[in-house]
Amino acid sequence: MTTVLTPASPLTAADRCDRCGAQAYLRVVLLSGGELLFCAHHGRKFEPELKKIAAEIQDETERLTSAPGTASDEER
Repeated sequence: MTTVLTPASPLTAADRCDRCGAQAYLRVVLLSGGELLFCAHHGRKFEPELKKIAAEIQDETERLTSAPGTASDEER
């Protein structure tokens, strides 16, 4: 998936998937100017179609695999 991380607007727990209501980890900015939010599951499911209509995809799914409160090797 082509991704662009936008540090100025990180996704929060209040951001919900437009498909199922779960916490959103992907923001898709559309070429038409709107945006869609998806959980990791629906982001993967709709990836081929989203790539065709996206100007930008903000992917924060890596947060699902990192343990909260643990420092990476680079941070230690």
